[in-house]
Amino acid sequence: MKKSLLFTDGACSGNPGPGGFGAIAFDSNTQSIKELGDAFSNTTNNQMEMKAVIEGLRWFANRNPTELHIWTDSSYVIQGITAWIFGWKSKGWKTQSGQEVLNKEFWMELFDLTQKFPRGSLKWNYVPGHSGISGNERCDQIAVAFSQGQSPFLFDGNFKNYGHSLEIPDHITGALPQRSSGSQKSSKAKTYLSYLHGEVFRHFDWASCERRVKGQAGAKFKKSTHTLSEEEILKSWNLPPGTPIKEA
Repeated sequence: MKKSLLFTDGACSGNPGPGGFGAIAFDSNTQSIKELGDAFSNTTNNQMEMKAVIEGLRWFANRNPTELHIWTDSSYVIQGITAWIFGWKSKGWKTQSGQEVLNKEFWMELFDLTQKFPRGSLKWNYVPGHSGISGNERCDQIAVAFSQGQSPFLFDGNFKNYGHSLEIPDHITGALPQRSSGSQKSSKAKTYLSYLHGEVFRHFDWASCERRVKGQAGAKFKKSTHTLSEEEILKSWNLPPGTPIKEA
């Protein structure tokens, strides 16, 4: 392996609820692997996705990788750190509507860590979750185990002794899924809404939504598209206009 790699994932039961994160760090300079993970009693899926990247970058901060390729199935993390964060910082960590940025402390810590690496050395890549890619699947195993109160074994040693492949199939480009534009309107999801225990959550990827509703009696979920707005989804669930939507 010639490239330094960081695979990350997060999991949460309840969202908010008990959660965990998992990460695999491969240092190409030393050919070493370090698995990372931990449990948290009250967190969200997005916070765990961010925590996985934060701890991975912290491990790499003093190892001076020429390039570090980060693979995550969280479009929230990638869009946040490569695009949204600059507007948030310029507005004093406020959104366009003037509200405080959700998960601000996590974003601030993540941004500070990125500044420890040479400009352009961090390569942010999207990997589809639960698609059979070994690095992502292993991170998911670690994260889910911690979220369920288990203490999984975390590998720390030479790459040649590691039992999981870190190869990326050729068809995985690392780019976020693109939506159609112009006159051809897209039916792809912009966001997902979930409704459970009287609360509506907005999710930026299906994996987050699935974790909240899977196996939960009475849970509802639907994707918001160009032709189906969030307001229309709330109406279809017999919820009044202006029902609060929390971000997962």
